[in-house]
Amino acid sequence: MNKKALAILMRARMRPNHLTNFALSPISNELNQILSNSHGNRSSEYGEHHAMEHGKEKLNHQRSFEVVRESMHSVISMNKTEVGDSVLNEFLEGYCSLSFENRRKLLLTLAKEYDLNRAQVRELIKQYLGLQPPGSEAQSGGVEDEGFLSTFYRIERNLRHSLKPVYETLFERLNTHPEGLKFLTIIRADILSILTEGNIASLRALDSYLKEKLTTWLSPAALELHQITWDDPASLLEKIVFYEAVHPISNLIDLKRRLGVGRRCFGYFHSAIPREPLIFIEVALLKNIAETIQEVLWDNPPIAESEATCALFYSISSTQPGLAGINLGKFLIKRVITLVKIDMPHISVFATLSPIPGFMQWLLSKLASQLKLAKAEDISRSSADRSRLTFYENILEPEEERALIDSSGDLASGKSGMEIMLNLLMPTTHEWSNSDKLLSALKLPLMRLCARYLLQEKKRGKALDSVANFHLQNGAMVQRINWMADQSEKGLKQSAGIMVNYVYRPENIEEYAQSYFSKGHIHSSYDVKRYIQLALENESKGSL
Repeated sequence: MNKKALAILMRARMRPNHLTNFALSPISNELNQILSNSHGNRSSEYGEHHAMEHGKEKLNHQRSFEVVRESMHSVISMNKTEVGDSVLNEFLEGYCSLSFENRRKLLLTLAKEYDLNRAQVRELIKQYLGLQPPGSEAQSGGVEDEGFLSTFYRIERNLRHSLKPVYETLFERLNTHPEGLKFLTIIRADILSILTEGNIASLRALDSYLKEKLTTWLSPAALELHQITWDDPASLLEKIVFYEAVHPISNLIDLKRRLGVGRRCFGYFHSAIPREPLIFIEVALLKNIAETIQEVLWDNPPIAESEATCALFYSISSTQPGLAGINLGKFLIKRVITLVKIDMPHISVFATLSPIPGFMQWLLSKLASQLKLAKAEDISRSSADRSRLTFYENILEPEEERALIDSSGDLASGKSGMEIMLNLLMPTTHEWSNSDKLLSALKLPLMRLCARYLLQEKKRGKALDSVANFHLQNGAMVQRINWMADQSEKGLKQSAGIMVNYVYRPENIEEYAQSYFSKGHIHSSYDVKRYIQLALENESKGSL
């Protein structure tokens, strides 16, 4: 596959929501590629393509559920020495041939019928509790009897073994197959897809166990960091285009710019999944921390690398839906910081320009719920009555509300500033973003509420926003929030165009990560805290 072929592929494959469709596809191309690799000729990319097409034709034949179930049982129950690639291939082919509904049925069978033996666990616990602990007074003369201790060790060993579910055998044997690790990530992607339909306890336990196994097998020691450049094979570059999840790559020129002077792209690779990064990160070398994504993506020509003082991480994408929840990004960022510091000692600042994907969803929900509460209590015209309500909160400051009422014009109507804000932000046309007057009126409340969202809105003690939680648990701090930093359709929909800079200070990474993990403490700059402090000061003045 040459660069010209890559350009054609880019034009053909770049469609809206392509990642979502790919991840949820019942019979994905990835599975077909695995089967092609296990049977086909790997000597050339043409051979791989031919084998993949051959595999697709074979998989058009739907195998019965019972045949595949029996194949899975064979992998689990056969003696270890009897399980060869042919047995594993049969299960891989069978699983791939199933409809998504039959795969769901098979995974539920695996979760329920190949779980641990709880009757055996209960019996072993009963035996263990019936023994006197070593060194107790019940032992004559206080001398530990070796035979008595051996009973403890035997029961403890048996108990550890019995607490391992039977399906562990399937996972471990699949992992010995040349394409097994990739296949396991696809199985987990199917599990996660099923769990979105409902929380099934047995399947949730299966997912948790498989996640632990994958986390172990994908430890940093097993991963190789590779800088991806324009000179890499076109098949690899195609994957970068396909999996880029934050800022879609628009064309071949865009891709070349992201891999050229003043830019870096690093990926984590595993030997069992060759020619495909598990996760990759894109870096811009800049003089200062960028405030908008436009200056990162459209900076042409870039500055000389010798003049750069900041390494800006502006996109990090995972290529495997089945690795969701496994924080490979944490290790990738740390490795990249270390590598950049060695290669370019003049780089002293390591920061991100990150989206805030949950902000608008939270804000619109907050506005709608408060307006509903106000309407239910019939207090929309009485600010005095509003203040007495326990659960009511006018999230706008008085001057912000007045500015919105004065600026809304014909674009939105409402009895209060919150109602006007909701009516302005709800439409997908984002007409407010084309009005200088409205941009001026919305800037302060949206920036303040965004700071509140990032620093104060939490779930189980951690940041509510998924991207914020990712960077904070990796040891970053919230440095700055940026107005109109991403004016794309996606940026306006997710966060009203606001983006955030997180900063990684190498000397503080472990300290910040630990305080966030143990206490939920979020480190931030004075400028970001100031938004919150102003609101608190105004609140205290209003209560006097």
